[in-house]
Amino acid sequence: MLGGMQDWKLRVTALIDHAAREHATREIVTRWADGSESRVTWADIRHDALRMTQALRAAGIMPTDRIATLAMNHHRHLVSWYGAVGAGGILHTINPRLFDDQLDYIVNHAEDRVLLYDRQWAPIVERMKPRWPTIEHYICFDGADSGLSWPVPHFEDWIGAHDGQTEWADGDERDPCMLCYTSGTTGNPKGVLYEHRSTVLHAMCGLTVPVFSLDTRTVIMPIVPMFHAASWGIPWSGAAAGAKFVYSAVNDPAVLCAMFEREKVTAAAGVPTVWLGMLQHLDQAGKPIPASLTQVVCGGSAMPRSMVERFMRAGIRVAHAWGMTETSPIGSTGAETANWDELGFDEQVTVKAMQGRPPFGVELRCVDLSDATLVLPRDGKTSGALQVRGPWVVKRYFKAETDAIDAEGWFDTGDVAVIHPDGTLQLTDRTKDVIKSGGEWISSVELENAAVGHPGVAEAAAIGVHHPKWDERPLLVVVRKPENDVDETALRQYLGQHVAKWWVPDEIAFVDELPHTGTGKISKKDLRDRFRDYRWRA
Repeated sequence: MLGGMQDWKLRVTALIDHAAREHATREIVTRWADGSESRVTWADIRHDALRMTQALRAAGIMPTDRIATLAMNHHRHLVSWYGAVGAGGILHTINPRLFDDQLDYIVNHAEDRVLLYDRQWAPIVERMKPRWPTIEHYICFDGADSGLSWPVPHFEDWIGAHDGQTEWADGDERDPCMLCYTSGTTGNPKGVLYEHRSTVLHAMCGLTVPVFSLDTRTVIMPIVPMFHAASWGIPWSGAAAGAKFVYSAVNDPAVLCAMFEREKVTAAAGVPTVWLGMLQHLDQAGKPIPASLTQVVCGGSAMPRSMVERFMRAGIRVAHAWGMTETSPIGSTGAETANWDELGFDEQVTVKAMQGRPPFGVELRCVDLSDATLVLPRDGKTSGALQVRGPWVVKRYFKAETDAIDAEGWFDTGDVAVIHPDGTLQLTDRTKDVIKSGGEWISSVELENAAVGHPGVAEAAAIGVHHPKWDERPLLVVVRKPENDVDETALRQYLGQHVAKWWVPDEIAFVDELPHTGTGKISKKDLRDRFRDYRWRA
């Protein structure tokens, strides 16, 4: 027997329809790379997306064809998300910070037919065009001058030939709508193919208080790039909420802070390196954190405790998020616990410094690192390999021949974690980054967080380096804060007060900068390559 309710398809285009109907005049503000600005509304976004849908159809684009973007955060990029999907296509956001071989691989693996790009990335397009034979149409998002050696239409002219009097492509809610590739730190990047249904469910999850806490009063600046893990789903959730968006096509700390103040931004989302740069700018300028800011969402890598504490002392609610491309990407967020009001400030900081609890729709568990059939207790002590399952978690990678999950639907995240009795997730490492010294495990994440707590440390990364006696020992690689001369002895003494004595690195390497991946994370792979032949002084 069937139920008696309507069969209302969960398709992404319903999100923009809702935004334009119920929040038509709510603004989307863009600060472009050249310093100019534009202001449009949710109604404008929908109208332009419909015109883009017509333009794609006129170009011969068919349902499930891949439409790629190589762009930063701005309202035209947002239009393309809904326009591509509205035509029945699959949106493929490309990270412009990838190496050429990676750009070559993912575009050809995706078989993209259209590329929309920002003019600042024209040198990449010019260089890569001979290696991208599947791309038939190039469109420049900004400026009549495309920056290329061949004629390319401006986005506004391209969609301007159409009137928007059309309908979205219809189909099943399980049709694919978006393709995101993993960072490919080991082997080639893998494509994760999101569905309409999974994306809408994820968008609804993003509205909740523990995640982004979005509603029509929210003024959110998604600093997380739109090419990174679906911009954490914010372009979809924001439409459902009717929130005001504030976009910047550049991530200069001075520009971001100025926009925070002028647009009265209430919420923002970004990786720790972005927040680090903004806080350093404010300190150098002698300015406080903008008073309008009430919520910070941080993810991508572990947020240092010192950063959590600083935001909380400023009265800002911190949501420390964990996830990955394979989880669309929200897997957990640092929501307040049931006994929150009974905790002291330091205890609250401890809770927020962890990765929080899963929202409805996500299941987490830890299994033994050596025996995946052994499920570990949620005791806050026993660490193991973190696994996840749920309606917006990957089942099979794009074009793969076998599933990426086990027989019970569990996906191995590659993270090492502890789950506390109340369900709070605490990441302790990546399985490939954990350091085994003298037969005992050392968490590189906890060691790094302790180091960043020192007032003289801007960034820190710990890697395991071969040691003739202990097999491996942690080498801490540190970037000092400007005009600070913290030395190895002082930093080792400081660490001795915050981590187990045998965790304290025997040696510390000071560098001018750490290598980062295209998504802003510290690249442990590059660090391990750099220090592969490191010789201990002692």
